[in-house]
Amino acid sequence: MPATTGDRRRVWFAGGGTGGHLYPGLAIARALVRLDPAIEPFFIGARRGIERTVLPTQGFAFELLDLHPLYRRRPWENWKTVRGAVLAWRRLTALAGERPPVAVVGTGGYAMGLAVAWAGRRGVPVVQQVADVVPGLTARWAARWSRELYLGFPEAAPHFRGKATFVTGSPIEPPPAARESAADARRRFGLTTELGRIVLVFGGSQGARAINEAVAGWVRSGLPAGVGLIWATGAGQEAQYRDLASDGRIVVTPYLSPISHAYAAADLAITRAGAITCAELSAWGLPAIMIPLPTAAADHQTTNARALEDAGSAICFPQQTLTSRALADTVDKLLAGEERLKAMRIAALRRARPDSALEIAERVRTLIAN
Repeated sequence: MPATTGDRRRVWFAGGGTGGHLYPGLAIARALVRLDPAIEPFFIGARRGIERTVLPTQGFAFELLDLHPLYRRRPWENWKTVRGAVLAWRRLTALAGERPPVAVVGTGGYAMGLAVAWAGRRGVPVVQQVADVVPGLTARWAARWSRELYLGFPEAAPHFRGKATFVTGSPIEPPPAARESAADARRRFGLTTELGRIVLVFGGSQGARAINEAVAGWVRSGLPAGVGLIWATGAGQEAQYRDLASDGRIVVTPYLSPISHAYAAADLAITRAGAITCAELSAWGLPAIMIPLPTAAADHQTTNARALEDAGSAICFPQQTLTSRALADTVDKLLAGEERLKAMRIAALRRARPDSALEIAERVRTLIAN
């Protein structure tokens, strides 16, 4: 018999602003409900974040608040941050009065901080999922209230000395138990069977201009014999590169949804170094050339990429040195022999934590039960 509203225990999920902070929370919430249908996830986010368009499609209750980050470069605008925080604190108190949370799961970003502070001040158990090697300002500040921290990278542990940390990896949609063969996946994209290697290129939903320009130059100069390309340019940039598509060899698309077929088809990826991308590449055992976003906060993408490079599964390629020729040379060296790629695949799988969402959900459920 399904639990009634009165029987259900509400868990707040606080985080957002970007997909890297929101989607892990959604993955944990789904795993938590599968483990215990009596648990009701409730999402708290910012009106100005990606959650305003994503959460209405996910089937979970939510509240969007007028939250703002600290405006470091425009400090005169921080009145918005203060006003938003005061109003949001009152709204959180009202929400708790209607249905008090039994725990708060923080997943990062400025949308997380206030809910975690509210819960910590009232003794509500708080846990936090920390995606990157270098935790953001909000994650470090919120650690004081966090009973447990779930790390996407083991290298993040020194930032939380004295806290209960668990290396869980970042929550992702895991590869299916029965994986699609590379041949079948390549047929989905219309790639010919004569191709020996497939390179996957993507830079996020909006694309990465620097990566696209380097890849375009590489394609125009001529791909090596036997190499094909699956290239997701980003929704706003596809028209500029559409003419570089080649039947059976080069697929140019605005985005990949689901991306799993592309992972199954590829031998090598050229990507940014966000935490979710790192987790997915590891789970699929896919070697990568990682070109970190140089403007990322605290340059966290570079430290993510360096961690995978040190582990042997990726090459960190700074955008400042990115040219079509340099990229082509790096790809050529990696694809020249099977042994290097095989070693990188093994190293990637060694870092993989495909069941991260379930592992975190089990810990949250235990915390609630105690």
